[in-house]
Amino acid sequence: MDIMKKIIIVFALCLSGMMIPAEAQKVKVAAAANLRYVLESIKETYEAGHEGVQIEITYGSSGTLTQQIAHGAPFDFFMAADMDFPVKVKEMGFASGDVKKYAYGQLAMWSLSVDLTEGVQAVTAPSVRRIAIADPRKAPYGEKAVEVLKNRGLYDKIEKKIVWGENISQTAQYAFSGNAEIGFIALSLALAPEMQGKGILYLFPPEICSPVEQACVLLKQGGTNPAARDFMDFVLSPACDDEWTRFGYGLVEKE
Repeated sequence: MDIMKKIIIVFALCLSGMMIPAEAQKVKVAAAANLRYVLESIKETYEAGHEGVQIEITYGSSGTLTQQIAHGAPFDFFMAADMDFPVKVKEMGFASGDVKKYAYGQLAMWSLSVDLTEGVQAVTAPSVRRIAIADPRKAPYGEKAVEVLKNRGLYDKIEKKIVWGENISQTAQYAFSGNAEIGFIALSLALAPEMQGKGILYLFPPEICSPVEQACVLLKQGGTNPAARDFMDFVLSPACDDEWTRFGYGLVEKE
C-alpha cells in the first residue's frame, strides 16, 4: 500500500508540473493603410513586452473598414486616417468609449522620374500620363489630394489621367512601381525602410495642405478585451512617439 501511495504522489506531482500553454490573447485591429509600416513596428515592440498577446492587423481604406465594422466584422480597435470615420462608427453604436486623436499625417507627392520641384503643378507636365490617387470616398488621403487639386484649379485639367487606388497603400504601389508617373501618397509610406533613397518626394506646405488628423476608437468587442484596451493605451502613450516621428507623423498632445 505504501508503494502505491508513493506512485500516486509522484504521478500527481508530475501532472502539477506540466506546463499547459495558455491560449494567446488576441487583439484584432482595423487600421488605415497609411499605418502599415509604423504600426508593424509598434506591434513588434508591444508584443516583445507582452508575452502571450497577439496583435492581428487588417489594413484597408478607412471607409472600407468602417463598412466592415458596420456589418459585424470582429475587430477590437479601429485606427482610421481621419476623424470622421471613427466618429461615424461611434454614432452608429459600434464603439466602446470616446474617439481619440493619435497622430497627424501628411500628404505628399512621389515619383520615380518626374521633377516635382514645382509642386502640384507637376501634374500638368506632358510626360505625366497617369496620376495615382486613393478613392476619396473611402480614403481620407485621397480626399485631401482631390481637395488640393481643386483648390489650385487643376482637377478638371488632369481628371482623365487619374488612376484610382482602393486605398493609399495601393495608390503608393502604383507610383512605386512606375505604373503612375505621380502618386499622391502618405508621407509615412515614402519613409518605409525599403523606399529610403528611392524616387522623388515633394511635401506640401501647410498653407496648401493641412495635416491629416487621424483618430482611433475602441470597438464594442474591444471593450470586453483587456488586451485591446491596453494596446490602445500603448499606441496613445509617449512610448510610441519616436515611432510616429520616424515615419513622418506629427505628434498629438497627450491627455
